Amino acid sequence: MSLKNIPSSFILFLITLLSYGQDMNEGFSMLEKGDFSKAAIFFEPIVKEHPENKTAVLCYGRAIGLSGNAQKATNLYSKFLEKNPNDYEVKLNYAESLLWGKNFKEAQGYYKGLVQENEGNFVALLGYANTLSNLKLYEEALINVNKALEVTPGNEGALISKKYIHLGYAYKNQQQQKYDEAELLLKKNLKLFENDEQTLINLVNLYIISGKFDKAEATYEIIKTLPEKEGMATNGLALVRHLKGKTKDALVISKGAYENISKIKDTLLVNQTKERYIQALIWNKKFKNAELLINDLITEKPNAVWVLALRATLSTYKSEFTKCIADYNRILEIDSSSFDGNLGKANALKALGKNKEAYTWAGNTLNFYDNQKDAVNFIKTLDRNFTPTIETRAYHSFDNGNNKAYALGANMEFPTSMKLKFLAGYRYRTTSNKVTNHDAKSNAFTFGLAYHLFPSVIFNGTMGVTKAKANNSEYTQFETNLGFNIKPMKLQTLDIGYKREIQSFNAELLDREIVMNNIYANYSLSSNVNLGWFTQYFYTWQNDDNARHLLFTSVYYNILSKPALKGGINYQFITFKNQVPTIYFSPKKFNNVELFLNLIKTNQAAKPKEWFYELTTALGYQFIEDDPKQSTYRIQSTLGYKFSERSSLNFYGVRSNIASGTASGFTYNEIGLRFKWYITNKPLFKKED
Repeated sequence: MSLKNIPSSFILFLITLLSYGQDMNEGFSMLEKGDFSKAAIFFEPIVKEHPENKTAVLCYGRAIGLSGNAQKATNLYSKFLEKNPNDYEVKLNYAESLLWGKNFKEAQGYYKGLVQENEGNFVALLGYANTLSNLKLYEEALINVNKALEVTPGNEGALISKKYIHLGYAYKNQQQQKYDEAELLLKKNLKLFENDEQTLINLVNLYIISGKFDKAEATYEIIKTLPEKEGMATNGLALVRHLKGKTKDALVISKGAYENISKIKDTLLVNQTKERYIQALIWNKKFKNAELLINDLITEKPNAVWVLALRATLSTYKSEFTKCIADYNRILEIDSSSFDGNLGKANALKALGKNKEAYTWAGNTLNFYDNQKDAVNFIKTLDRNFTPTIETRAYHSFDNGNNKAYALGANMEFPTSMKLKFLAGYRYRTTSNKVTNHDAKSNAFTFGLAYHLFPSVIFNGTMGVTKAKANNSEYTQFETNLGFNIKPMKLQTLDIGYKREIQSFNAELLDREIVMNNIYANYSLSSNVNLGWFTQYFYTWQNDDNARHLLFTSVYYNILSKPALKGGINYQFITFKNQVPTIYFSPKKFNNVELFLNLIKTNQAAKPKEWFYELTTALGYQFIEDDPKQSTYRIQSTLGYKFSERSSLNFYGVRSNIASGTASGFTYNEIGLRFKWYITNKPLFKKED
């Protein structure tokens, strides 16, 4: 066909279309570069002049949608679909616009229809997978992204989508404490993208949260090899060493990074390095050095959340909880969703005995960070203080004075609120001496309550009866223990009270029905430099007209934190008003001095299906009246197993040759068994989930 036979109007249309086609190449370039706002300005007049030009409409929609106006793009595509209802390409763009606007539920249904319409369409499958991922339906998302990769093997976009699906799915498993499943997903990512930075960072965080510190260290060593990640990895290694209980190593690592801080160009990394070094100083109780650095930062950045959190952490370690709450309040004013602010405040309130407020702020943490492990564990720990428990004990004791005893008992605590709990106890004991032909049995029942009068004052009171039957007597005696537990100042506790009891060391003493009335005080002082002091005083008057003063004091030093190891010196002094040595040990003056070591992992520190233990050894001398000094020893050991969060069992043993308030020159042995059970899963005043 010759040009002269073509209508002039058609020739003009072709020239115009070609002209716009060339111009649209410029718009395409803008879209490729991500200059979406410029692209929107470019395509807008074309669409107005040629509203049926599909290419222009699709490009304009992408430009306005990706520049932040997703709803306008959706409306544009929707109107275009009304005129072109069967155009699959337009449908795909419409579906994608729903993703831009985060209309994931609507997109889910629409993409599902597109996949059913064309099961082999790569774009539909990938879009559907991304939609499901955004809805946290990760299993279905993986199925569809794998189908997309079957259609287009090795496609980079699909592989990247699969990577993020793995990351999201791993995080979901991590929140549900399915750590092995999360680890497997992240390792699959590393097969797709070797040493991928995001995946490695997620993996190392998983290892830290799940307590796999050796694996965390190994992963940080890999991260150190990535471009510009050595500083971040070094800070992480310092944290892991701290979590492993190697706080001195943590300080060495973080100090090295801090001394090279001038070489770091990234401002965020500079701040993180300063933060980790100050934390390491605090962990090592170098509080003055930490305080100087924090003060400089406060002057420089008075409203920086991470700086305020550092000062709050320092106050916490120094047991200055009122101060740290002030900092946490300031943090929450700046950022109400701050994790440090919410959970830090909860911890401080708990330390001050303000349990109701502590629950509130821990719950607030979970409002922002769903199922966050530290917050969940904090609430579980707090719950344990108010959950009904029963603890049973059975033991056998014997000494070289031919006294033998068998006993069992149970104590129950039944909290009805955060302030009040009821107490009940039962003890049965039988004791005998074949040489003196004395036998005795006793049963004791006690009931009482504990009441939180003030945040720093708790009243404990029990009353009951002891019913005893011995060779020459049978009687029932009243017993009681009334006291206050007080926290007068930081790092201090004071127990004061009155206790009435029956002297029951052996069968002969039970037969004599000796009633002991005790006024007592226990004082404990901790410090920020690992030193501690404990003192106990008893004044006792008895119904046999005798009286006793007993003083015990101990100065100790915390050598290690993990495992907990402390050592120190104990001193004990006893004096009786009357000396009745043929009846019971009652010296005019008795002194004992000993050096001791104590190694312990408590039941509370143990996780379910872990062992806990305690071993105390002591050597010293005792001085009875004016007699020559006598060497003494004492060994106490416990080995227990924590079956679950609710139950534990332990065996214990004691052997000592130190004179007690009832006998001298003897060796005392005791072996026993304890079982503790939390009767319910959580406090009775909390509704079950």
